[in-house]
Amino acid sequence: MSIGPNDGQEWATNGTAEYSAYFGTPTHDDHVLFELLTVGVFQVGLSWQAAASKLPVYRRLFAGMDPQVVAGFEDELDGERIAKDAAMISNGRKIRATIHNARGIVQLQREFGSFSAYLWNFVDGVPLLLPAVTRDELVNQSTIGTAMAKDLKRRGFSFVGPVVTHMFLLASGIIREQIIDE
Repeated sequence: MSIGPNDGQEWATNGTAEYSAYFGTPTHDDHVLFELLTVGVFQVGLSWQAAASKLPVYRRLFAGMDPQVVAGFEDELDGERIAKDAAMISNGRKIRATIHNARGIVQLQREFGSFSAYLWNFVDGVPLLLPAVTRDELVNQSTIGTAMAKDLKRRGFSFVGPVVTHMFLLASGIIREQIIDE
């Protein structure tokens, strides 16, 4: 079970509230990072609320969101089983992407010691503060997100384009936005 930001308590069962509470809190927990990436994958074409609300469903169907276990899933057999669950967003491509991304995480863990180490290496271990902007100037892509998306795709990850990766980096606290009109 994942832990919420700085509180040591298990996250509640409301996925949207969990995601909102955690969004932007720097994390080095590979399990949490896999969850945040999965929300990003399922968010494509949907609202973040719709994707995040399914966190409890993702956990139930993707072996507690354990990348080691999910990496062993069979694309078609397990993909079909997951897609048939009435509570799941039944997009087969996104389900297979989650399985592929778990495999990618396992490979990065072997290579870098953790998924977190790989990700945080892009910012030298310190959250990157993006240039200050007004709410109207907020962007959905960044240079670092584009570079990471390209590298993740090269490593076999799916549904990790520049927009998804930028939002994932924001969600995981690896990059931060400064909004000057708050």
